[in-house]
Amino acid sequence: MTELSSPGVRQAPRAPATGRSRDGHPTRDRRHFRPHGRSRKATLGLTGRYLTLCLMLVVMLGPIVWQFLTSLKGRGENVYGGVLPSQPTLDNYVRVAESFPLVQYVGNTLIVAALAVTSNCVFAAMGGYALSRAGWRGRRTVFTVLVATLMFPFESVMISMFLTVRSMGLVDTLIGVWLPGAVSVLNLMIMRAAFLAVPKEVEEAAVLDGANEWQRFTQVFVPAAKGALAVVCLTSFMGAWDDFLWPLIVLTNSDHYTLQLGLKSLAGATTVNDQRLIAAGAMAALIPMMALFFALQRYFFRGVGEGALKT
Repeated sequence: MTELSSPGVRQAPRAPATGRSRDGHPTRDRRHFRPHGRSRKATLGLTGRYLTLCLMLVVMLGPIVWQFLTSLKGRGENVYGGVLPSQPTLDNYVRVAESFPLVQYVGNTLIVAALAVTSNCVFAAMGGYALSRAGWRGRRTVFTVLVATLMFPFESVMISMFLTVRSMGLVDTLIGVWLPGAVSVLNLMIMRAAFLAVPKEVEEAAVLDGANEWQRFTQVFVPAAKGALAVVCLTSFMGAWDDFLWPLIVLTNSDHYTLQLGLKSLAGATTVNDQRLIAAGAMAALIPMMALFFALQRYFFRGVGEGALKT
């Protein structure tokens, strides 16, 4: 269909495809505009990130999955012959319980872990409040000194720690295992950061309501830092449950062994040097930590976010 123009009527000039429009503003050449080019690049980047995450997941969970599948293999199966067990069985877990006093070692470890969780939650909360909200001179200096102690590795202080525990008569006792980890500087930092994230207006409102120092600590700050307390609880439990070197130094009587020392004795025993039993024992040690993490994961991630707000 052609356009008809009457004589004497001037047609308005069309805007050029490129260059400038009639009013002088630059125009875009739509022929060279690719609306899907940017989304394709974003899709490639997203795919790369997901592939990286999947690779990290395989690297982190692969040994655990292999260990679990190995613990389900029977006596006649080759440990390295295949990944999946042909006839899954729980006989290895029964053999682990019969090979060494598993229940006793778990009980000893639970005692140490319960003491560590309780002391870290109480003392880290009190210390974090004192370093963040209590007004006293030198608190920044004290905090700096505490943070500086993190630069010293455990191997550089374990001899002095052992001499201190021995002078107190706590060698070969569960109290001697627990005492050096009664409170951690890292947990102090977590609680301090969580208390600093509480707005000052909340504390001022509590002061106007007549709350004293202890009431503000227990009724205002501690409930506001439940997530950080969950982080302290989980890290303290994991540290006490997985600790191997310090119990190895302090404990000599096998009746006081923790679970990690018991697993080491199981792996070193010539009569039961079976990879299936070692895998079953390792899974038995891993299950309580996984259960605690899944129970506290909501508070854990919230506490990590609270600790990242202010330091």
